[in-house]
Amino acid sequence: MGEEFYCILKLVSGEEIFSLISTDDNNGDPIIILQNPITMKMINNQGSVYVKVKPWLELSDDDMFIIRPDKVITMTETNDSHIIKLYNDYLSEDSIESPYNGSVKPSSKMGYISSVQEAREKLENIFKGLKES
Repeated sequence: MGEEFYCILKLVSGEEIFSLISTDDNNGDPIIILQNPITMKMINNQGSVYVKVKPWLELSDDDMFIIRPDKVITMTETNDSHIIKLYNDYLSEDSIESPYNGSVKPSSKMGYISSVQEAREKLENIFKGLKES
């Protein structure tokens, strides 16, 4: 197998893939080995830019895929530290330090004021106060 590098591939199907790849000359029949390939989509929303990251094949449990070079229109190596960090953070989303693991605690800035039980008690007290007046 050849050396590994981060790469952006454009396939003949039109898909753009980001992956850690290596190449192999399989007895004169070259192949490209993709490790944890993902797709990234840039989303513009109200003056902000977001990146939507998804696995290339969403229903597969595998993390390595083989494709033939004739299925690739172009490929380019990238050393962009932001994209590589986003890719590695996405892969380690089960990690506690990762901002992508979905474990965000609500805060008052997000509109969280109290628990349901506390809100119920406050509203009942207000209602009881109105009844007594």
